[in-house]
Amino acid sequence: MKIGFVCKYTPAEVFEAMGDMTGRIEPQVSDFNRADTMMHPNVCSYAKAVLEEVMAGDWDGVVLTTCCDSIRRLYDVLKNALPDKFIYLLDVPRKVNDFTAGLYAKRIRAMLNDYQAFCGKTLDETELSALLERQRKAAAMADAPTAPGKRVKLGILGARCPQGVRDILRESGGEVVFDLTCTGLNRSFPVTGTEVLTGYAGALLSQFPCMRMADAVNRPRYWQQMETEVDGILYHTVQFCDNFSFEYSALKASLSNRDKPLLELETDCTPQAEGQIRTRLQAFLEALGAAKPGESGAAPITIRKGTGKPMMIMGIDSGSTSTNAVILDENKRLLAHAVVRTGAKSGESAQKILEMVLERANLKREDLSAIISTGYGRVSIPFADANVTEISCHGRGAHYFDPSVRTILDIGGQDSKAIRLSEQGEVKDFVMNDKCAAGTGRFLEMMARTLELPIEELGPVSLQWTEEVEISSMCSVFAESEVISLIARNKEKADIAHGVHKAIAGRAYSLMRRVGLTPKYMMTGGVAKNPGVVKAVEEKLGDSLVICPEPEIVGAVGAALWGLEQA
Repeated sequence: MKIGFVCKYTPAEVFEAMGDMTGRIEPQVSDFNRADTMMHPNVCSYAKAVLEEVMAGDWDGVVLTTCCDSIRRLYDVLKNALPDKFIYLLDVPRKVNDFTAGLYAKRIRAMLNDYQAFCGKTLDETELSALLERQRKAAAMADAPTAPGKRVKLGILGARCPQGVRDILRESGGEVVFDLTCTGLNRSFPVTGTEVLTGYAGALLSQFPCMRMADAVNRPRYWQQMETEVDGILYHTVQFCDNFSFEYSALKASLSNRDKPLLELETDCTPQAEGQIRTRLQAFLEALGAAKPGESGAAPITIRKGTGKPMMIMGIDSGSTSTNAVILDENKRLLAHAVVRTGAKSGESAQKILEMVLERANLKREDLSAIISTGYGRVSIPFADANVTEISCHGRGAHYFDPSVRTILDIGGQDSKAIRLSEQGEVKDFVMNDKCAAGTGRFLEMMARTLELPIEELGPVSLQWTEEVEISSMCSVFAESEVISLIARNKEKADIAHGVHKAIAGRAYSLMRRVGLTPKYMMTGGVAKNPGVVKAVEEKLGDSLVICPEPEIVGAVGAALWGLEQA
């Protein structure tokens, strides 16, 4: 038998003691088509993903707990849909004391009675005791070797941090010192005495309390004792789960007073946002120092230096809309730059711009000391010597063009970012928009197409507005419907375009507020060429924006600067 579970309070060891296989369900699904039909679109994405996994997988049974309403709903659906499998909802006490340990042991026995009726197996508590002792010894002996090099130490808080996130952290130079989410704790339960099941139930309940437990008020005390062990903290949440929002707000306020970096990350058990998740995690590690070769787990790069030749570094920013490249010499002088549209394959666009920028600089490929890539397609450039996230690169690039800049707004082809810099140009905080492309270059292209305007004319036309027009939705589909409705009402194109830009400015302002509105401000990315958006953002800020002569190359300049730092 193969029994799946989702909660750390699940007595998985009782099934293992009966010779069954158990496993925590960590779903990775491509869509929620079945779950949206059987449950509801706004149910917690984890619960929906578990439903998809169980319905499509080979689990013989699933043990759920009364941890939240979404899991209770999941139980109802699975129980009805899979009558031939062992689907059980275990009621977990909310308090931890001698009485609740006995109560929980009784509930576990009731579950075992149902399991015996299902498959005929019974629990031998002697075997359970032996299993728990083996687990304890294995945990005591486990001493995973630390990866070579200095690695940034991280703590993980929140809920249900998936293994994929921990893998990215490890691959990118991070070391997880503690993971106090409900999927991160080791299953080692020391049990003594003759009442094995009661002792085991008490040990299960005595784990780091989840948000449903009465002892949850003490969660801050636990992590405050451990925060000195780490360089930064990742707070992971699940889409459509509101249980942890208040704790995150309190944690953010607490840590900001002690200058402890904090990153909030929300996942939904699908692979669609993997690229953005990787960017956020790697940027966080880079800000903490994990990506500096020679001092972290990141592999050092080789800077090629020709005899008698000056050092020259090429930076390539491979974005979803444009691919941008620059060449800097060892004195940080900008020798050449180029911007091309990113085609269907980012690698081909990168090859094209490599040849273009070399020609403009009157250089050959062998004259370059290193090529550093960044941006959306940074990992798809085969000839790059290293890659760095666009967050770090935009910070370096903005500081290069204007060292007094403290807040950056970068609106690109598919996402938007707000970045706060220190006086030294280091990234102190950043936020990115959600997976939705609202308010980005793609959004503007759609609006321009609907207005039958070339994208380069959308900004200048909007400056001729005479009537205030509101665009209430930032969803590309709904906003397009609003624009079509306004056209049908004979509203002027300039007024509609101005309304679109005001809506984008409102969204951008919200992003910037989340990192702190610290002057001086700079706007980067292709949308910074749109004077209508720039003016709308400036009006919202009540301050001016620094716009580079070529705002699309800021990230590429940052990548080249990163390469120079490694020399």
